Amino acid sequence: MMKTVTVSPKYQIVIPKVIREAMHLRPGQKMKIIEYEGRIELIPDRDISELKGFLKGINTDFEREGDRL
Repeated sequence: MMKTVTVSPKYQIVIPKVIREAMHLRPGQKMKIIEYEGRIELIPDRDISELKGFLKGINTDFEREGDRL
């Protein structure tokens, strides 16, 4: 989904409501910002408790190298 925003004279933008809701953003939440291949990307900082269970079901059956046991 692509939306258009306007950069204010103070270089601020408003994240559209539909995106805030889809990303479950909340007021005061920290974001990481990077420039990548000519575009700006915002990455929400997530609390460690929000990551609980995100690897559920991952396949851990793999052969380890001998020096990694």
